[in-house]
Amino acid sequence: MENTWQEQQNNGTAVLAEPSKIINPITSQYDIAQIMGGLYGDGIIGLKGAFRREWAAQLHEDLLRLYAEALERPGGAVGRGPKRHYVEIHPEDIRGFIELATHPWVTTVCETILGPEYKIVEIGFDVPNPGAVNQPWHRDFPAPEDTIHGRRLNSLAFNLTTVDVEEDMGPFEIAPGTQWDLPINFDHEMFPPKDQYERYESRAQRKFPQMGDISARSALTIHRGTTNYSNKSRPALVLGVDAPGANNAERHDLQVTRDYYERLPEYLRQHLTCRIVDKLEPIVQAHTIEGLMMGEA
Repeated sequence: MENTWQEQQNNGTAVLAEPSKIINPITSQYDIAQIMGGLYGDGIIGLKGAFRREWAAQLHEDLLRLYAEALERPGGAVGRGPKRHYVEIHPEDIRGFIELATHPWVTTVCETILGPEYKIVEIGFDVPNPGAVNQPWHRDFPAPEDTIHGRRLNSLAFNLTTVDVEEDMGPFEIAPGTQWDLPINFDHEMFPPKDQYERYESRAQRKFPQMGDISARSALTIHRGTTNYSNKSRPALVLGVDAPGANNAERHDLQVTRDYYERLPEYLRQHLTCRIVDKLEPIVQAHTIEGLMMGEA
């Protein structure tokens, strides 16, 4: 189906955001109501051209290097289905982390949805390789009480492709509005029963982002990766962010070295949940999704 990215533009130059208590809709360069409506409605929004293509190409180089290293390390890359992997990384492993985490659209979305005390808890990337098949419809973790009973989103996932996504490359597919679905008869509270697939397929939107685009979504919105018929991989960076009280940091191990931490902008330091270490340690990934390993049956 047709992509529905918001058509806002900027010149791709990161601007360090200043701390704020409340986002002011009058002074914000982005439409706060549109952000709220998109994430509480469809469960996904996007910004085209958020970064320069050169920046995305640099990120692509970094992810390819990190992927090769992870494949050589026991537990470095976890399966997300046949020919698919997820790799959790350290912020300083990539050259563009500060530009990403302080981009004004990213900070505005985080403060608008999660509040001014939001925390970055995860950075990693997905790689659907040639031969990857349809994943089962799923959400990335069980819906918390805040969402089921409080009808509040307390976490977000930002995604950035490092390639121009084409139809045959296994594009990401999402069923808008399903972040609110109650997990009745869901396996592991994450995988809806197959008798509900028709509903998700009737709502499904495939996304075709280009290098430099960014999206934000609720990881509870039902989604899947689709079959990669091409001979190209499709790396996508993932940035996970929590509101106060969310517990997703327990699934991850965000680390920064002391020297790197001291060089970060103060605003960004305020929004990291991380271990400060003298030397980076290999990440032992705690967030596996066993139900994805076989692909769609």
